[in-house]
Amino acid sequence: MTTRPKAKLIVNPSAGCGSTGRKWKRIHEYLIQSGLSFDFVHTQGRGHAMELAKEAALGGYEMVVAVGGDGTLNEIVNGLLDSGNAKDITLGVLNTGTGCDFARFLGISRDYRQACLHLVNPQKVRADVGVVECQKEGQPIRRYFISAAGMGLDGEVVETAVKGPRVIHGNLPYFFGILQSLGTYRNKDIRIQLDDSVEDVRICSVIVANGGFYAGGMHIAPDANLQDGLFEVMILGDVGKLELIQVFPSAYRGAHVTHPKVRIEKAAQVIIESSERIMVQADGELVGEGPATFRIVPSALNIAI
Repeated sequence: MTTRPKAKLIVNPSAGCGSTGRKWKRIHEYLIQSGLSFDFVHTQGRGHAMELAKEAALGGYEMVVAVGGDGTLNEIVNGLLDSGNAKDITLGVLNTGTGCDFARFLGISRDYRQACLHLVNPQKVRADVGVVECQKEGQPIRRYFISAAGMGLDGEVVETAVKGPRVIHGNLPYFFGILQSLGTYRNKDIRIQLDDSVEDVRICSVIVANGGFYAGGMHIAPDANLQDGLFEVMILGDVGKLELIQVFPSAYRGAHVTHPKVRIEKAAQVIIESSERIMVQADGELVGEGPATFRIVPSALNIAI
């Protein structure tokens, strides 16, 4: 009888502008040398990692490892949680993508040789996960996220980036999305409910953060904690275009929190409604449009660090 390997590695060869595929042979050899018991499979396109993760979770593996970028990780998180077996599995991260926001937050090295070592005898963190429920083409949709989700300018930037030319890779689509969206975006009037507190406010963007980083290194939520059962909710108010350009670079240092039109709140549930079209993104993936409800799922995943 053949013993099932301990870990299933789900490899996105297109991640990191194709660099994951180019260095996979070296990663594979290093994992063998490290003594990890594993097998692996390559993804074939968008959404495939989600299917593969669900199959692995139902197939008896102790660990499922994301080898790719934050988008690959998001799909695997969704596959694990949709399986119903997530609490019995450890999620490993070999972030070979361009953004590396979740790995950065956990302190996992971008050097794959160092990152491989934490998979053999890992310490484990029991982490919260976020889930957003909104609308897509008139139908309800649900999506889990591990780092951050957002609405307003944030969602519109991702929508613009998704529609951008495929020859642009890495973080560049997001930055081109910002530049293009700045010319057309108008701030939104919304009703936002943070747990039991409700208010009407005009916003540029709302970021619902589980982890501390997003969008390729923005330290959007400096006090984020994966184990406190709460989101860090960044509300960027009615800023003008010039103000936005001024505050944008400071977000990479976490210094945006001192801006007078930036608020940081904590909540386990966030509900956002608007009479205007307002787009929703989760971990950099376009999900749909509002109204939207964001909920924390406490202690949803075991993560190897």
